[in-house]
Amino acid sequence: MPSPLLPDRHPVRDFFVLDVMDVVPRSDMASMEHPIYSLSPRADLRELSYVHDDQKIEIIPGARGLPTVYDKDVLIYCISKLMAMRNAGQEIGPTVRLTTHDLLVQTNKQTNDNGYKRLEAALQRLAGTVIQTTIETGDEKTVKGFSLINSYEYNRKGSMHAERLRYLEITLCDWIFRAIESAEVVPISRDYFRLRKPLDRRLYELARKHCGSGSKWRIGLDKLQKKCGSRMERRFFLRHVRHTVQSNHLPDYTMTLEGEQVVFWRREQGAAPVNRPPPVSAGPAASAERRIMVSSQAIERLYDVAPGWDKYMLENLYLAWAKDKEAARNEDARFLSWVGSYTKGKPAP
Repeated sequence: MPSPLLPDRHPVRDFFVLDVMDVVPRSDMASMEHPIYSLSPRADLRELSYVHDDQKIEIIPGARGLPTVYDKDVLIYCISKLMAMRNAGQEIGPTVRLTTHDLLVQTNKQTNDNGYKRLEAALQRLAGTVIQTTIETGDEKTVKGFSLINSYEYNRKGSMHAERLRYLEITLCDWIFRAIESAEVVPISRDYFRLRKPLDRRLYELARKHCGSGSKWRIGLDKLQKKCGSRMERRFFLRHVRHTVQSNHLPDYTMTLEGEQVVFWRREQGAAPVNRPPPVSAGPAASAERRIMVSSQAIERLYDVAPGWDKYMLENLYLAWAKDKEAARNEDARFLSWVGSYTKGKPAP
């Protein structure tokens, strides 16, 4: 059985060192919550419809089919780059220009001819699919049809038989750009791009969205399958969950299966995804280590407190430092004070 993690295809590099500044991979929270992207590795021409509370999403594929979770890597890269520019005080708009080779390298994709051809197909699916939604972003509610990217333009270089995309310009839809302007995005693990199976990527997204930096997130098995957008038979979905619990390969989080409930636990700080079973139980000692919570508002303030630093890394370092300390009256205030002391006089890595 192949490893659930893809190999690190580009190990010798500075991650997300682009032509602007240090960039942390980030995803928008709305698409992490809802199953917009297809989990099928083949062309998926189904029309999808999801209802959650008072929100409804209809996804109508274009001629190339629905966008896949792997296609989403293009948007993650664009969101990450625009957020880095915004945090550096630069003016941003919905159009982002990037180097295609950098995009492939930083999202752990192949940089051969197949890699470039798959990138073109991803752009066509992202632009061709129509989404009708009532999801709220910022202080607005969108009820309209749109594509995930409004347009794209690229420049080719090379012979007819070995052409490469040299630069790429993508214009994001208003829905995604408003999420960037409203900072409704969260940092994700770099190992997300190494997850081999589409369903594992959805499990990680949901854990990151709902558990975040908190202690745990509990959800019923059937509801989890619905939120993943999985169309497999329930017994096969349950088998996959059991395998994921046993292999313990998701970045940042471990999973336990308790009857009909799936529980996501924040992984011990500094622990990498490995193929080993999680702890048998999460008793009082484990719960005590997991009660530290830093709000998303405090994370966003790090743009001023520690400009240029990886905010997710600082959060992890703080939680590791604070786990043996007494609970603070104001955890956010202590976190920001610790970050100020930790980064004072040090260059951003």
